[in-house]
Amino acid sequence: MFTGLIEEIGTISSLTASGDGSIVEISATRVLDDVSHGDSIAIGGVCLTVIDYTSTSFRADVMKETLLHSAASSWAPGKSVNLERAARVGDRLGGHIVQGHVDAIATVLEVKPGDQWRVIRVSLRDDIAPLVAHKGSITLDGVSLTVSAVGTDWAEVSLIPETLSATTLGQASVGDIMNVETDVLARHVLRLREFALDGGTP
Repeated sequence: MFTGLIEEIGTISSLTASGDGSIVEISATRVLDDVSHGDSIAIGGVCLTVIDYTSTSFRADVMKETLLHSAASSWAPGKSVNLERAARVGDRLGGHIVQGHVDAIATVLEVKPGDQWRVIRVSLRDDIAPLVAHKGSITLDGVSLTVSAVGTDWAEVSLIPETLSATTLGQASVGDIMNVETDVLARHVLRLREFALDGGTP
């Protein structure tokens, strides 16, 4: 489990084919402080497992499923990615409950700059749009955010200066692809509703 509070911005240093998946190597510093083999680290919102590491980088397997259903398919050497270690029991939950399980990818439709704030509008696929609510939580590329406006096929988030400087969202531009994770509570509510409408028993 993660909180969506980014610890640092890492850089993809290499991608190596591995069967029908790949192995990604990430240059980092802070998330390596107490890293161990098998640890979970969210890379751009995707929960991956550390398979080995050095003092300046770590590697993780990326499965075919992840490549098919997340923005990991567009990763390339030199790309900046948001990094967060898995939360520990007893940690403050400063963001919201983030699983690192990407629901869909979204396209940046608009970036509206302001004096201090910046508003980003992203597309929402039909199947996840009902899970995104005004003032609700959403995760974009691993960053816990509050939805500031929503339509039938889009959502907006308002970014404070800290988010702009401490995450890759400060580099976002129209046409970029982002990983989207909806609120886990909304997912369960929708699933219960499906059973109720079908007349089944959850």
